[in-house]
Amino acid sequence: MRPFAAGDACMLYDERGRTYLIELIAGKDFHYHRGVLPHDRVIGTPDGSSFLSSKGSRLVALRPRLADYVLKMQRGATVLYPKDAGAILEWADIAEGMTVLEAGTGSGGLTMVLTRAVGGSGRVVSVERREDHAALARKRIAGFFGEIPSHLELRVGDVVDAIGDVGAERIVLDVPEPWHSVPAAAAHLPGGGILCAYLPTVPQVQTLRSTIDDAGCFLDVETFEILMRGWAVSGRSVRPEHRMVGHTGFITVARKFLTEPIATSGEAETDPNA
Repeated sequence: MRPFAAGDACMLYDERGRTYLIELIAGKDFHYHRGVLPHDRVIGTPDGSSFLSSKGSRLVALRPRLADYVLKMQRGATVLYPKDAGAILEWADIAEGMTVLEAGTGSGGLTMVLTRAVGGSGRVVSVERREDHAALARKRIAGFFGEIPSHLELRVGDVVDAIGDVGAERIVLDVPEPWHSVPAAAAHLPGGGILCAYLPTVPQVQTLRSTIDDAGCFLDVETFEILMRGWAVSGRSVRPEHRMVGHTGFITVARKFLTEPIATSGEAETDPNA
């Protein structure tokens, strides 16, 4: 892996395990309660290098994992927790080479997860209604990847307008009223395509599920939530953490099927009155 360079995202860990996400800028200094560390000392060093601050405290520099970056980055719209993003990848069955349509982009957290999952042979089109959120997301995404990946397209507008022309195999919605997109998804998703929506409240889920049922072309419809509890491990003392990441949102997935039965060669010629 290449050394740190100016413009890279860098996660600094102090001696007590506290973390600080910074963008490396030549000539700039990182200040915290245990001293100062010039960015120039980090630039050019390998991932995982250790440094002493001006007060003699150790700092370790690591490239942030995507989960670290999403949770620590400055953002406008609320981001999905990594536990939910991971579940969306699995249950929406998003893989390398796929075409995925996402809305809304928000702060770009899930967009980055989807972009990395489909790889350079895939395509992600992310649509955001608000121009200010779209601008911030563009900055955050470039901050992690170094640039906007060539297989990611960022749009400002209404996702319903994009469903017909993108040709997505997967549609992932993190918007307040995803049910407005269900008729278009029903019309344009291919057989086996998956619609996935993330919602915070029960009434929203009820409306979405009702709309999916009315479409008449989805099966394997499931709604669930993901809870995550850490454990404290210190020698022989092993116990659950006092705090956990509980309910953050509901994930709903549904698979499209083709409603017109395909007749076999014999069935097509059978006279029902014979």
